[in-house]
Amino acid sequence: MAFLECYFKSEVLGMEQPFNVILPQVRMSDIENRGKKFPVLYLLHGLSDDHTKWMRMTSIERYALQYNLAVVMPNVNRSFYADMKYGLKYYTYITRELPHMVRTTFPVSDKREDNFIAGLSMGGYGAFMIALRNPNMFSAAASLSGALDLAGHIDNNDEQIAPMTKMIFGSPEEFINSDYNLMNLLKKVSREKDRLPRLYQCCGTEDYIYPMNTSFRDAAMEFGVDLTYEEGPGGHEWGYWDAKIRRVLEWIFRKE
Repeated sequence: MAFLECYFKSEVLGMEQPFNVILPQVRMSDIENRGKKFPVLYLLHGLSDDHTKWMRMTSIERYALQYNLAVVMPNVNRSFYADMKYGLKYYTYITRELPHMVRTTFPVSDKREDNFIAGLSMGGYGAFMIALRNPNMFSAAASLSGALDLAGHIDNNDEQIAPMTKMIFGSPEEFINSDYNLMNLLKKVSREKDRLPRLYQCCGTEDYIYPMNTSFRDAAMEFGVDLTYEEGPGGHEWGYWDAKIRRVLEWIFRKE
């Protein structure tokens, strides 16, 4: 596997933007596989992290090697992967510009069945939000300890949370009625649930974000969305996520 640190001038964000890539290698003598397009996982970071954290805290490179899988790890700061109300257009960046940059630079497949997205915490929210809004892009999406039900936290008076959510989503009313509200989005997309990607969700039962996960699980079940849900002992920490990202890859590449 090759590890690459990448920077390019984003037209959408108007600034230099970093992302990291793990890329399978083809031996010089392997003529049969020259020009091969690899499956790719877009792996999203959490609220207090950046594009380097998955490589620093887990064995994702070793796990991806087993599947000849490319892994793209972008950076979106504290944006919740949204086109911010008062800020930058990270949703457009992640769903349009970054995939174009990746596909025109690296030997990765553009086929839906070869494209996957996953993330932890804020990134788990981002993975589900992006996949549900773009069902033709990804065949599978995974949330690890995702911040999946934000509605109850969008209008509180927390000195840190309230200014951040207002900057990202606008007013509580704007959020509740938008496609950034996963509960609202689930109801909307369930009308065409046969087109949706497979979803995998997990959360530790000792995690402070666990109630958000049971809320999303119950809503997905109500609307008949294809969701694999797993829970068990664990908190909001990297030991749990290292084990679960390995499980995610097993689930993505399982033999039907």
